[in-house]
Amino acid sequence: MPKPIQLYVRYVEAVGYWIGRFAMYLIFPMGAILLYSTVARIILGYPVNWALEMTQFMLSAYYLLGGAYSMQINAHVRMDLFYSNMKPKTRAIVDSFTILFVVFYLAVLFWGGVSSTNYSIVYSQKNYTAWAPVLWPVKVAMTIGIFLMLLQTIAQFFKDVAEARGKPIA
Repeated sequence: MPKPIQLYVRYVEAVGYWIGRFAMYLIFPMGAILLYSTVARIILGYPVNWALEMTQFMLSAYYLLGGAYSMQINAHVRMDLFYSNMKPKTRAIVDSFTILFVVFYLAVLFWGGVSSTNYSIVYSQKNYTAWAPVLWPVKVAMTIGIFLMLLQTIAQFFKDVAEARGKPIA
């Protein structure tokens, strides 16, 4: 593979790795918020109406920002009826074809995410709950996560093509 493609793959994987590792630790603040909510409701006797919603927002960031890292370490779920019996080169050929559908899907999803985020920022969109938080922060995280996943999918495509050609990108 040409040097620019190799650099692209390395850079995208480095960014995806570090953002994925950061997202991994969001589980701790989520747990702390839910623990606080439980203690406040049961022991102190007052409900915290923002806790569940904040945890849902953090969970969205958790799995969307971790998607690229998950793809990088091959942790996504696969339909493994025939795939595990294939030779590595055959897998790479199949993957380089099927991943084009994933790229298309993520491109459409990213386009919708940008549109939704823009709407949310322009109109100061709020959630229809008692807490009524603005939605743009979670939509920005959503759009960034989808974009990172799209970049990682393209990097994976390059890696699959290189593997199919017998010259894997290290």
